[in-house]
Amino acid sequence: MANIVEIAVNTEGFSTLVAAVQAAGLVEALQSPGPFTVFAPTDDAFAKLPPGTVQTLVQNPPQLARILKYHVVSGKLNRADLAELETVTSLEGAPIPIDCTDEFEVKNSTVVAADIEADNGIVHVIDNVILMG
Repeated sequence: MANIVEIAVNTEGFSTLVAAVQAAGLVEALQSPGPFTVFAPTDDAFAKLPPGTVQTLVQNPPQLARILKYHVVSGKLNRADLAELETVTSLEGAPIPIDCTDEFEVKNSTVVAADIEADNGIVHVIDNVILMG
């Protein structure tokens, strides 16, 4: 089975996420044993950000790393686990609201593919980049 980074690299629609993880210097961390739960924004999710945002973030690795760490939770939490919780704490330190009442939502984003198993955790694909605050 592939790790979280290998899944992102080998799945169409994650080239922006992969480039961001590389620019932020988080590849090694996301290849470590973990386990991690990753809310992975698609290329389309990054494209919804205001023009120039991704470029600006790539030029500011500490801020980019902070935003990316907001998409990662320690531990392996599948949809059923998350349905029992109202919030989870990101590696960045801020809470992420979870709502599974109607759809599977994470903050301002809908999970479009859940429970993708990895060697070192689990990936949930989201349709928006989530931001702290």
